[in-house]
Amino acid sequence: MAAAARLAAALLLLAAQVACEFGVLRVVSQSGGTRGKDYCILYNPQWAHLPQDLSKVSLLKLRDLSSTQLCSHLDLPVEDLANQVALVARGNCTFYEKVRLAQGSGARALLVVSKEKLVPPGGNKTQYEEISIPVALLSHRDLQDIFRRFGHAVMVALYAPSEPVMDYNMVIIFVMAVGTVALGGYWAGSRDVKKYMKHKRDDGPEKHEDEAVDVTPVMICVFVVMCCFMLVLLYYFYDRLVYVIIGIFCLASSTGLYSCLAPCVRKLPFCTCRVPDNNLPYFHKRPQARMLLLALFCVTVTVVWGVFRNEDQWAWVLQDILGIAFCLYMLRTIRLPTFKACTLLLSVLFIYDVFFVFITPFLTKSGNSIMVEVATGPSNSSTHEKLPMVLKVPRLNTSPLSLCDRPFSLLGFGDILVPGLLVAYCHRFDIQVQSSRIYFVACTIAYGLGLLVTFVALVLMQRGQPALLYLVPCTLMASCTVALWRRELGAFWTGSGFVKNVPQSSWAPAEGPAPPRDSDAPLSQHPPGEEPAKRPLPTDEAGAADPAEDGNSPMANTSSPTNGDQAQPSPAAQPGTSA
Repeated sequence: MAAAARLAAALLLLAAQVACEFGVLRVVSQSGGTRGKDYCILYNPQWAHLPQDLSKVSLLKLRDLSSTQLCSHLDLPVEDLANQVALVARGNCTFYEKVRLAQGSGARALLVVSKEKLVPPGGNKTQYEEISIPVALLSHRDLQDIFRRFGHAVMVALYAPSEPVMDYNMVIIFVMAVGTVALGGYWAGSRDVKKYMKHKRDDGPEKHEDEAVDVTPVMICVFVVMCCFMLVLLYYFYDRLVYVIIGIFCLASSTGLYSCLAPCVRKLPFCTCRVPDNNLPYFHKRPQARMLLLALFCVTVTVVWGVFRNEDQWAWVLQDILGIAFCLYMLRTIRLPTFKACTLLLSVLFIYDVFFVFITPFLTKSGNSIMVEVATGPSNSSTHEKLPMVLKVPRLNTSPLSLCDRPFSLLGFGDILVPGLLVAYCHRFDIQVQSSRIYFVACTIAYGLGLLVTFVALVLMQRGQPALLYLVPCTLMASCTVALWRRELGAFWTGSGFVKNVPQSSWAPAEGPAPPRDSDAPLSQHPPGEEPAKRPLPTDEAGAADPAEDGNSPMANTSSPTNGDQAQPSPAAQPGTSA
């Protein structure tokens, strides 16, 4: 989960480093069709520059010589290549030899078809000065698509539109990320505090909520070690393990979607009938029909995404819905009990991110970051699968990157979950100390500011930046500042403002007499010399006193001197519980 978190920063900045070498090949049919299609090409501007505006480029006939490699004069056709774009295969000679022969035959540009990874066609300075026509690489898969769509008689144009500084889809990602953190933190905090302060009877199996998991320092260390181990395994065995990650995501996201929709479905007035008595697993609890329909719906959505996950037109919508539901489910299930645990988790993952983004390039043969290689998918992967643990939105600006294997802007789940756990802790602490949610609001705003700083760093620094590098200091410093300002840092650090999970069955005896509170005062004054009614002992039912079962109880037949009614007890609040 945290292994894919750095995808947003690293992917966008990696794209910025090679944006000047990406171009677009516009293809139209010679038969007069008005509709064309764009394809990604990779070119070296040192050979010849491509124009930025398509309107300034002439459509030229594509001459298919892909059966040859154009390494000698024998590979040239009988007719010259005047005012045509030559299409040849890659291999057996240098790019300079190919483009020199094409230029000598009158070609206006050279396209080299490659079945391997696209690399910028290179040469030396003398060769660059000698060649005046552009040379670019086209993938073999795109060439097959061209012939399938348009046939072999096509017109083409090569151009390289400028890359925008930042795509507008980052606004959508920002809203989704901040909204998920705020909603997840609010929901998780409210759920835990409600569980602490109100002890309700379980009215049925549908009202049962899963217990949250308190994270301990040992669990944090084990979790980070597992993340490191899994990231390295993915780096070396990506093609085999990527399907394991996809399967885990399907299972977890369907569970998360069910958990998020269940409270709304329970309020619906129909399909309340229950399953008949049976001995089947889970069904023996007799769930309602509407909950079974909800489970079927969640599984169906997940299966549809799993089947069409590589469909770029609309599958990203399902992935974002499932991803947000997964994040909300994790924020509700995982709970950090103290600010000390929050600081430990965020600090360790901060170091983890920085190491795998900045340090690992010095340890790998390719010189690439392990985090970036795993998050974007290795270039030599035979499956061409991508890790699903990201929010993704298609690019809204016209850009070569939208064609060149980077059509989406991405944000990893780790950038949402890790700060979101701190936001949930702040909300729980807010309600306990009755601080009008100042911790929750401050931490959420700090998360949004940290995300904005991350986006600015993508533009200014022009290199991969792990988002936690900015999100962790922003959220931790904001929370600490509020605690210092309110003089509650000690309670905030240890979580001592929280009540215990399990309510006490009886009140602990006090060491000495406690001063009376206003709410503990009797409802009526007793006449002088007359003993007031004894205070009843509280019980487990939310502190209310139960009537005695026999007449000898001091609580039985106790009446107020002023009226015949029973005295109304007003128990004092339990220690550590806000009134």
